[in-house]
Amino acid sequence: MTEATIKLRETPVKKLFLSYLIPSVLGMLLMSVNIIVDGIFVSHGVGPEGLAGINIAVPVFAMFFSISLWFGVGGGTLYSIALGQNDIRKAQTIFTQAFVFAIAIVATIATISVWNEEKLAYLFGANETILPYVLDYLHVILVFGIVYVLENMLSIFIRNDGNPRLAMMGLVTTSVLNIILNYIFIFILELGVRGAALATVLSAGIGFLVLLTHFLRKSSTLRFVRIRFEWRTLRDILNMGFPSFIVESSAAIITMGYNIVFMRVVGEIGVTAFAVVNYLHAMILMIFFGVGAALQPIASFHYGAKLFERLKASLRLTVQTGLLFGIVAVCIGFFFADALVAVFGIQSEEVINFTIQGIGLFFISYMFLGYNLVYGEYFQAIGNIRKSLVIIVCRSFVFLIPLLWILPKVFGVTGIWLALPVAEACTACVVYMMNKRRAPVPTAAAA
Repeated sequence: MTEATIKLRETPVKKLFLSYLIPSVLGMLLMSVNIIVDGIFVSHGVGPEGLAGINIAVPVFAMFFSISLWFGVGGGTLYSIALGQNDIRKAQTIFTQAFVFAIAIVATIATISVWNEEKLAYLFGANETILPYVLDYLHVILVFGIVYVLENMLSIFIRNDGNPRLAMMGLVTTSVLNIILNYIFIFILELGVRGAALATVLSAGIGFLVLLTHFLRKSSTLRFVRIRFEWRTLRDILNMGFPSFIVESSAAIITMGYNIVFMRVVGEIGVTAFAVVNYLHAMILMIFFGVGAALQPIASFHYGAKLFERLKASLRLTVQTGLLFGIVAVCIGFFFADALVAVFGIQSEEVINFTIQGIGLFFISYMFLGYNLVYGEYFQAIGNIRKSLVIIVCRSFVFLIPLLWILPKVFGVTGIWLALPVAEACTACVVYMMNKRRAPVPTAAAA
C-alpha cells in the first residue's frame, strides 16, 4: 500500500476529514475572495457596465470550469476507487486518459466559439451597451481557458492522491497572483475588462506550475503513462463526472436565466444588481464546493475499500459541516448586506437598495444548498450517479427554471430573488425522501 492509502485507511475519521476539509475550504475560500476582488476591481476601475459585461460572459468561463470538473471529479473519483482496490496501474491510466480527452474537448469548443463570439454574447443576454465589455472578456477566456481547465483538473487529482495541502497551495498561488495582476492590468495598464480576463488565465498558469511539483514527490502515485484508447475507461470517467458537469453547467444556465429575466423585468439596473449578488453567490458556492471536495476522495476510497462504517461517519461529519456553513452564510446576508454591497463602490442609490433587498432574499437558499450539494457530491463519489443527477437536476432545471418564470408573475421582482431559495428547499425535501426510503451508505452485507 502507498503512503496515501495507509493514511486513508488508518487515520481516525474526524482527523482525516479535517485534514482534507481545512485545506480544501481554505483554498476555495481564497478562490472565492479572488472572485469578489475581481468584481471590486472591475466595478471601481471600469464601472457598472464592465461588471455587468463580465457577468454576461460568465457562462463561458463556467462552461470551461464545468468541463474541468467533469473530467477532474469523474477521473479523480475512479482514481481513488482504484487506489482503494490497490490497482495502481488502473489509477494511472484513468489519470492520463482524463487529461488527454479534456484537452481535446476544450480545444474543439474554444476553436468553434472564437468564430462566433458576438452571437454567444447576445445569446447570454448582452445588449448594445454591454456588448463591448462582454467581447473583451469573452475572447481572452476562449483563447486561454485551457490553462484554467488543466490547473483545476490537476488540483483535483492531487487531492485524490493524498496531497490536499499542495492542492490548496496551488489555489493560494492562483488567487494571490490574480489579485495582484488584476490591480496591475486594470488600474496601472488600464486594460479594463480584458485585463481582468488576462489576470485570471495568467495566474491559473502559474498555479498550474506550482501543482506540477507534486510529480517530484517519491510517494506520489500520480503518473502519466503510455495508454491506448480505452472506450470503457473514457465512458466511466464521463459517467462518473457527469453530475459535476451538470452542477457547473446549471450554474451557467441559472446565471443566464436570471440575467434574461432581470433584463426583461427591471433592465440594466437589475442585471447590475444581480452581478453583485452573483459574485457573492459564487464566493459562497466555492466554499460549499470545498466541503464536498473534502468528502470526495475519502468517500471514493472507503467505498472502493468497502470500509462502510468509516464512510458513514465521514458523510455525517460533512453534512453537519455543510448545514453549519449554510446557517453562517444566511446570517451574513441578513446582517451585513449593506457592507457587502458597499465594497463594490456602486454609486447609484437605486442599484444599492435593489441589491441589498436581493441579498436578503437570495441568501435564504444557503439554508438548504449545503445539504443538497453534500449529498450530490457524496452519491457521485460512490458511483451512484442516478441519485446524484436527481439532486442536481431538481435544484436547477426541474424547480428553478419554472420558478423563474412563475414567481415573477405572482410576486413581481421579489419572486425573481426567491426562485433559487424555493428551488433549493424543494430539492432538500427530495433528498430527505430519497434517504428515508433507502439508507445512503451501503452495508457490508449489501456489498
